[in-house]
Amino acid sequence: MKIGVFDSGIGGLTVVKSMLEHKLFEEIIYYGDTARVPYGTKDKNTIIRYGIEAIEFFKNFELDLIIVACNTVSAYALEEMRESAQCPVIGVVEAGILACKNSLEDKDSNILILGTKATIKSKAYEIGLCDLGYTNLDAKATGLFVPLVEEDIFSGELIDASFRHYFSDIKNSPNALILGCTHFPLIEDELQKYFGQDTKLIHSGEAIVEHLQKQFNFTKKHPKTILKFFASENPEALKSVAHNWLNLK
Repeated sequence: MKIGVFDSGIGGLTVVKSMLEHKLFEEIIYYGDTARVPYGTKDKNTIIRYGIEAIEFFKNFELDLIIVACNTVSAYALEEMRESAQCPVIGVVEAGILACKNSLEDKDSNILILGTKATIKSKAYEIGLCDLGYTNLDAKATGLFVPLVEEDIFSGELIDASFRHYFSDIKNSPNALILGCTHFPLIEDELQKYFGQDTKLIHSGEAIVEHLQKQFNFTKKHPKTILKFFASENPEALKSVAHNWLNLK
């Protein structure tokens, strides 16, 4: 299969990393809208317009599937993107919700959702989880994590300070922590240390892989995946980050 992966910037590379580890696809076309990042502070109509423009970009390729790796776009623009697309469009929010369903049998489980301001404001995760019967939900906009990750700061005093800033009011560690932004898996180890090993971390990359394997019944493995990277601004910088994060040679 030949797929497109769309993100507002570089964060969606963590989703690509999971796909490469599971050898799911023959070719991946990655498009990051780096000229207009971040999306997490923008209004709904703008996010929808940007999402539809991404679909138009992908029409230059004959794709079997488009994955919206950006949680903010998945929360606001998925239906409009599906209406404009010529192939199926899958978002990471719905995948994350289904990952919770598959890993948390107890509907009283304490679930904490982290994301950008726009993702949290949409309540997309809460609505989906409530529909499945989960009621013990909390959500926090943790936007400071994004610039820290983009500065390659994955641990240390600045990360610790941001944790104290956001989490000082949390008395008990959650049963599950949804990493509702594709940047957040890069500080996954530190989040696990902070909340403890009993907290189940759910991030977009592994969630989307699980979702795709079940929905499309992928069985064939591709030992070599062709990767092509595109960006609305400074594509060379995106390629540099991709080589670093994905350990490409």
